[in-house]
Amino acid sequence: MKAPPRLQSLVDEGLIDTVVRQLMSGKEAMVYVVRCGEETRCAKVYKEADKRSFRQAVDYTENRRVRNSRETRAMAKGTRFGRQVTEAIWQSAEVDALYRLAAAGVRVPVPYNFLEGVLLMELVTDANGDAAPRLNDVAFTREEAVQHHASLLKEVVRMLCAGVVHGDLSEFNVLLAADGPVVIDLPQAVDAAGNNHAKRMLLRDVENLRNFFGQFAPELLGTHYGDEIWHLYERGLLRVESVLTGTHARDTGPVDLGNVLREVDDAREQEAARRLRMQLPRL
Repeated sequence: MKAPPRLQSLVDEGLIDTVVRQLMSGKEAMVYVVRCGEETRCAKVYKEADKRSFRQAVDYTENRRVRNSRETRAMAKGTRFGRQVTEAIWQSAEVDALYRLAAAGVRVPVPYNFLEGVLLMELVTDANGDAAPRLNDVAFTREEAVQHHASLLKEVVRMLCAGVVHGDLSEFNVLLAADGPVVIDLPQAVDAAGNNHAKRMLLRDVENLRNFFGQFAPELLGTHYGDEIWHLYERGLLRVESVLTGTHARDTGPVDLGNVLREVDDAREQEAARRLRMQLPRL
């Protein structure tokens, strides 16, 4: 197919030889299958801020660094330059997270290059060599659900040991490759130590996995891995090889009303995003 305008710069730079087809269109980007020499890869083209539905919530962008005070002021004022800076930081967050997590051994697509709002990375494939499906597009046996749930918990732990919380992990952001699940879509990833909302996001990520796989393996619905993982992390005891039990005594202290309200708002936004994703075709 003819290279879309946003991919032409990568063609001109020799990073892409040909564009094979559009793979999918999501809330924040469009993904294309491309050829780079003898390899087939994918190119994620980020949508402009006014053309996508994902809100850059302050919870996600908290503590993300800018280069100087001028950029900080522009972002605070919401000027055109400020919006450009905000967008650049948002896009580079996924690139930074991918490189950081890949180096830590987390199962994420291998990143190759990032140029002018386009991320060139590994194409995750299934056993037939086709583009791997999202978890949401697959039905599992009880045994498969338990296996993949355990596998993804290990990835959550590995990410947290690398100091990263996904922040939007669900059945829509995991691909089922030939050798197991691969975590994708990381522009909303947060620094576990530097973001005050990291715990809440980690618990929500783990809850999303529990609820999805719990459809196939109901015994998972009674587990509390998120609380256990964070308990170990905040005490400096979490390791990649940590053995988890899925049980944890919940804190019975005073209720944080503000946090409860945030959870309600998050639930509403997640449901809206889920409905949107269900409407978007995988091409």
